[in-house]
Parts: sequence; C-alpha cells; structure tokens
Amino acid sequence: MKYLSAIIFAIAIMTAAYFLGDAYVSRANPDGVISVTGSGSENFISDLIVWEGRFSRNSPNLEAAYNQLDQDKNIVRSYLIGKGIKDENIVFNSVQTNEQQENQYQNGNYVGSIFKGYELTQPVKIESNNVELIENVSREITELLNKGVQFNSSPPRYYYTKIADLKIEMISKATEDARLRAEKIAANSGEDLGDLKSANMGVFQITGQNSGEDYSWSGAYNTADKNKTASITMRLEYEID
Repeated sequence: MKYLSAIIFAIAIMTAAYFLGDAYVSRANPDGVISVTGSGSENFISDLIVWEGRFSRNSPNLEAAYNQLDQDKNIVRSYLIGKGIKDENIVFNSVQTNEQQENQYQNGNYVGSIFKGYELTQPVKIESNNVELIENVSREITELLNKGVQFNSSPPRYYYTKIADLKIEMISKATEDARLRAEKIAANSGEDLGDLKSANMGVFQITGQNSGEDYSWSGAYNTADKNKTASITMRLEYEID
C-alpha cells in the first residue's frame, strides 16, 4: 500500500509537470504577428476664408463717439459691397466700449487718474467661399484710410468645408499603405499574411504646403495657409499563417 501511494504521487507530479511545461511553451511562443504603420497624405486648396477687422473712434462724449462710429460702419459696408462682397457675408459684431484714463503723477509718485474719454471699437467679420476675392480685398483695405476710417485688419484664416470626406480618404490611403508594407514583410520572411487583428488610427494633421510646419502629437490644424497638406497614419496588426 505504501509503494502504491508513492507510485500514484509520482504519476501526479509527472502529469502536472507536463501540463505546466506545455503551458509555458505556449506562452513563450505566441502566434506570429506583424505590426506595421502606414501613412497617407493629400494636398488641397482651402474653399472657405474668414477675415476679421476692426475700426475705432475716440471722443470725450459717448454719444458723439457712437455717431462717428456708426458713420464709419456705413462707409465700411459700402466699401466692402462695392468690392463685390455680398452683404450677407458681412457681420458687424457688438461695439466694444472702453473708458480711457490718464495716470497722474507728482514727484514721480502715482496719485490717481483722470477721465480722458471713450474709445469705441466696431469689429467686423467676413466669411465667404470666394477665397480669392476676400484675399484681394484684405490686401487693399488700407484704401479706407482715404475715407477717414482707421481700419485694422487681421490676417485671413483658411478652412476646408469637405474635411470629413478628406479624412476618410486619408484613412483609406494609410490603411492600404500599411497593408502593402505588411505583405512585403511577410513575403520576405517566407510567411503568408493572415487576418487583420487590429487597426488604430494615428493623429490627423493639416499643415501648410511647403511650410516646414512641425507636426503635433495632439494634431495640427493650419489656418494660416490657403494651400494645405492633410496627413494621417494607421497602425495595423496582422496574423502570420
């Protein structure tokens, strides 16, 4: 009986060792996987422009400053429409009012401030699909100085209204590029490419063409250039048969 128990115990130890050993080998030799990253890019031209500016008037009298600013507003509107910009593309935002104070000093020490008047600023925004027209007007806006309006212009911003369709196209290009890379790696290794295990999209970037603009981990979205480049990466994992 004593020897029988010893034999049974030995068989149990050998069986456990076999299964544990088999499990270790399985973990140490997982199924073959190829991980590849593909990229896609496309040049395009912006089809929407946003241009903003502002003009101001100063006066000790608030009502007088507002009346002068309203006259300037009519001049600006007429000028823009005369240049071919549609009235519905011109948006005058709310007037900004600031009290102007002048600091007073005695013997180099600040003793307070006195009221000097009001500064009223009128912002205006033009949004249009006629990119070339708005570009030209933004360059000629200094002509308003001859009409007595001190107009301060910001650089135009450029956008693309079909960005969703473009992104889908870029994903397709990047995926195809990654698949071709995986097929080449598998062929060079004497293996067959198996099923796709996972696909992960990288960051979608929009930069100015030939701008040398840096890419960002969070994604770049250039609005300063009319001509842009869109790019994206896709990381794929394939099984190896």
